[in-house]
Order: sequence, then C-alpha cells, then structure tokens
Amino acid sequence: MVGNRVQHTWNTLVKAFKRRVPTMVTVLLMLVAWEAWVRIAHVPATMIPSPSEIAQATVETWPTLWPATRITLLEGSVGFLLAVTLGILIGILLYCSRIANAALFPLLSAAQTMPLISIAPLFLIWFGFEISGKIVIVAIFGLFPIAVQTIRGLEAVPTFYSDVALTCGATRTWTLWHVKLRVAARQIYGGIRVSAAYIYATAATAEYLGARGGLGIWLQAVYNSFRTPLIFSATLVIIAITGILMCLVNLSERVLLGPAGSDADPDAEE
Repeated sequence: MVGNRVQHTWNTLVKAFKRRVPTMVTVLLMLVAWEAWVRIAHVPATMIPSPSEIAQATVETWPTLWPATRITLLEGSVGFLLAVTLGILIGILLYCSRIANAALFPLLSAAQTMPLISIAPLFLIWFGFEISGKIVIVAIFGLFPIAVQTIRGLEAVPTFYSDVALTCGATRTWTLWHVKLRVAARQIYGGIRVSAAYIYATAATAEYLGARGGLGIWLQAVYNSFRTPLIFSATLVIIAITGILMCLVNLSERVLLGPAGSDADPDAEE
C-alpha cells in the first residue's frame, strides 16, 4: 500500500514536471536572447539591463531588498487572508439574501471600478503610513472576485444535492455549509486564484503611493536614482512571491478537495 502511494506521488510529480518543461525552455530561450541582444547592441543598463546585470544587482542589494520584501509579504498575506474570509462570507450573504444582493452587490462592484490611485490618499488620511492601511486596501481589492465566484458557485450547485440532504433530515443551514459550499468549492477557488494573482502587486502599488517601507518605497527610491536593474529586481521579487502564493493556493485546494477531476461522477459517461 505504501509502495503504491509513493509510486503514485512520483508519477504525479513526473507528469507535473513534464507539463512545465515547455515553459522552462521558453523562459530560458527568452533570457538567452535578451542577454545576447543587450550585449550585441550595447544597450545601456539605464535603458534595458541584461539578465546577468539584474541578477548581480539583486544579489548585491539583497540586504536592503529582503526587508522591503518582508513588509510587502506581510501586507499582502494578511490582506489576502482577510479577502478570502470576507469574500466567501459576503458571497454567502448575497446568495442567501436577495435584499442584501440588491443593496450591496452594486456597491461592491462600484468599489472595484475605482482606481487605486484615487482612493489611496483617503487611506493615507485615515491610517497614515502604517501597514494597517495597506492591508485594508489589499483586502478590499482582493475580495471581489472571491465573492462573485462564491455566489456563482452556489447558484450553480444542482438542486438534487440539497434535496437529498433535506430529505435525510438536514437543516438548510447545515446543507448550505456542508453540501452546497463543498460542491461550489472548485469555483470558489477560481476566484481565490484570481485574487492571489495581483495581491502583492496591489500592496506594492499602495506602498508606492505612500508608506514607511516595502517594495513600493524601495521601487520609488531606485527609480529616483535611475537604477534600472533594481526596478527589474523588485518586479521579479513580486512575481516570485506571487508564484509562491499561487502554488500554496493550488496545494490547499488539492489537500482540501483532492486532485482536479476527483469530483467527477464516475457514472456520467455510462
């Protein structure tokens, strides 16, 4: 039994690696072409630095880049957890109450259309340059796709799921939390992934508009000193931590719900 599990895990890892090979090869070819173009064309580093120059600058400035990254990580991670919690709860509320849906959903949609640059000054007035203001901004901008996908996921649950639970004596509240949410969980995770994709970028942008520290302030400093390679360094760090968050989201989905496709009805094709 243990040997079968190890073999299954190994096969899964091999398949995942094979799926990523084309991406890794493409990225490698792009980096080689980029490096060659900058060197052959003698492009100034202040315009477009080569990958090697970016890597060297990142290593040299890591003692200052990492503390800034930790601040953005804190703001983005806490804001993301709040966005997930509030997004699911708001989605459930709007699904269960037509009055709440009619009253709140247009306001929720309107909040997402406002550009960050227009509301960030308000949060600076309310929260100052503290981390708490950035966490609130991240949470507000991150909860919308989660709430929307929660509503859509619950609405898409076939009625026979709840009919069976209610027939067996379950309450509507129990059916909502233990049946409908479980069936809608895949779609809810779709909203969580959308939110995770821009969480840290939102945090860094909010910092850029006003903060005491973080990648946004770090970016502002290197931009003012025309240190172009370091702009790329901060960008790569944001991409990297966003990728890690996306992997954690996918891992949590796999742990909680099982592999993709495991919810399929085995009799559906018969």
